[in-house]
Amino acid sequence: MAKKTDRIVVTLECTEARGLGKTPSRYVTRKNKKNTTQKLELKKYNRYLKKVTVHKEVKS
Repeated sequence: MAKKTDRIVVTLECTEARGLGKTPSRYVTRKNKKNTTQKLELKKYNRYLKKVTVHKEVKS
């Protein structure tokens, strides 16, 4: 039987590329919705800009 968890799948999108009008890079990850109630904000690599940028959680 499957275990019930509080983890949900979230999408992270680059904030810099969106501001420049370029293709945003996206990552998919999971977070615990009980412990992390605010939106995730992580530094990830954007292959279109070829540098590490801040990625924020978008509404899925």
